[in-house]
Amino acid sequence: MPTIEHSATLPAPPERVFALLEKVEDFADYSDLITEIEPLGDDRYRWHVHAVGMDWTFEVQVTEKSPPSRLAWESIDGVRNQGRYELEAVDEGTAVSLIVDYQIRNRLVAKAVNRAARPLVAKVSAQILERVEARL
Repeated sequence: MPTIEHSATLPAPPERVFALLEKVEDFADYSDLITEIEPLGDDRYRWHVHAVGMDWTFEVQVTEKSPPSRLAWESIDGVRNQGRYELEAVDEGTAVSLIVDYQIRNRLVAKAVNRAARPLVAKVSAQILERVEARL
């Protein structure tokens, strides 16, 4: 599984940053590529993403909420992925790291996505963290 990482420092304590990140359904407001996130109950969500000229849908389950340091998930349907946000208090506020592992089974689609995935995830992560910072 390819792994993609992105990090940034936000000028707020981890508790405030985590409080925004744990509202998964708000992520559609944080990125232009996320078209919708449907809450399904029991910390499950259906994501609708438009990337590399295609529409992607997948369901995820939040697997860990450890405020204010870690929020993790894994897919249960659609594009195979798992990831986590790790938050750490630093002098400037909060260091936030996003780590995402994904797998696409169709080789032709995977080839195109693998080329585009790093910049796309970096773009989405940057948008999310910029818009979270704006809400702090």
